[in-house]
Amino acid sequence: MPSPLITNDFLLNTPQARELFHSFAEAEPILDYHCHIPVAQIAENHRFADLAEIWLAGDHYKWRVMRANGVPERLCTGDASPWEKFEAYAATVPHTLRNPLYHWTHLELKRYFGIDVLLDPKSAAAVWREANERLSSLRVWDIFARFRVAAICTTDDPADSLDLHAKIRASGLKTRVYPAFRPDKALEIAEPAVFNAWVERLAAAAGSAIRSFDDFLGALRKRHNDFHAAGCRVSDHGLEVALAEPCTPAQAKAVYDAVRTGRTPSVEDQTSFGSYLMLEFGRWDAARGWTKQLHLGALRNCNSRIFRSLGPAIGFDSIGDFSHTRELSRYLDALDASDELPRTIIYNLNPSDNYAFAGMIGNFQDGKIPGKIQFGSGWWFLDQKEAMEWQLNALSNLGLLSRFVGMLTDSRSFLSYPRHEYFRRVLCNLVGGDMARGEIPADFQLVGAMVKNICFANARDYFRLEMDREYA
Repeated sequence: MPSPLITNDFLLNTPQARELFHSFAEAEPILDYHCHIPVAQIAENHRFADLAEIWLAGDHYKWRVMRANGVPERLCTGDASPWEKFEAYAATVPHTLRNPLYHWTHLELKRYFGIDVLLDPKSAAAVWREANERLSSLRVWDIFARFRVAAICTTDDPADSLDLHAKIRASGLKTRVYPAFRPDKALEIAEPAVFNAWVERLAAAAGSAIRSFDDFLGALRKRHNDFHAAGCRVSDHGLEVALAEPCTPAQAKAVYDAVRTGRTPSVEDQTSFGSYLMLEFGRWDAARGWTKQLHLGALRNCNSRIFRSLGPAIGFDSIGDFSHTRELSRYLDALDASDELPRTIIYNLNPSDNYAFAGMIGNFQDGKIPGKIQFGSGWWFLDQKEAMEWQLNALSNLGLLSRFVGMLTDSRSFLSYPRHEYFRRVLCNLVGGDMARGEIPADFQLVGAMVKNICFANARDYFRLEMDREYA
């Protein structure tokens, strides 16, 4: 039975929305400026063994709904066969009605494999066969070409090697692939043994011994420079809240020295040390002309039993109920006070913070760079239709939607590029509805230009990444 979902005008509820999408948004390239896809699979132009590998491996969104449907862990992250895992997900899909995964699942099946049936236990075997047959000629670089992916920024630890990025640059791949500097582990001193092991990895990556706090900062700065040489122009931080406690170099050194001897720091010392480093990172980003991303508000590893047995990032995280505005303001202000505030994107995970974040960015626009401080797109639990609309409305009401840098995948999956299409449809439906009601002008050149810029050009101009001349 053909899917009633993914029609040409899916999610587009007015003639104005349909015109905006098909004439101004649909054909735009993709700049995926924040994702977690594996660099090694790009470098080797990976060929996926089957639909389970490309679609289910590492996808905590799918694992969460499977668990909620009573699927045992063996069929999510365990040792079940690829077919068994896919079969379990197919049996779960009919239960995801009104969950964004119902839309995403069928959009991905259609865009990647031309499959236009509803996935359920009855269709599972046929979908499995057809998708796997088409996967045999669909490698990573083919996916980039099909979706006109101009550039992506992966997420990389300062202790990671950049050799694979060098291999990709030398490969001739049309899509530009850049590292993004994610130094979160430099702040994670709560467990000294784990931190100290990471410091040794950092030393190896930097090619220098780390014997003192100054050596530690020097190694981080060296890696920041190495990332810049590799084309990096974006940093990223995943924090519960912004860190902005006053901390002198001497205080930071004392905390560092204690942790290096194995002493567990107090919560206050962890905050002070993290605050010191975050200001340093902000200054480095500003000096290099980078963009800083602050992903704020995740309450991670909520299930301690699962964390002990399976580790992090497998779908047991949640929306945190933190107070953000005072600390975020202090952090941005501390950098702005010395004219060292870089381009910055702030992302919230709790929708109750939408207006707080949308309002905060207006305090630190500098009158020189359009949209210098950005309220980022709906992230993680909020990258679905309803929450995208909330974010777009808050930004529109308190800032300039026209300067918004648009969508990103934040994904570990190469099957996630239709999320850009999904966002574009939501955007066009929202703005097209305004046009239909007479709330904004019925001028397709005016409104269409804004939509087109949000889809690609704003991000291209904001991040200033080198791209193939087709997209530049």
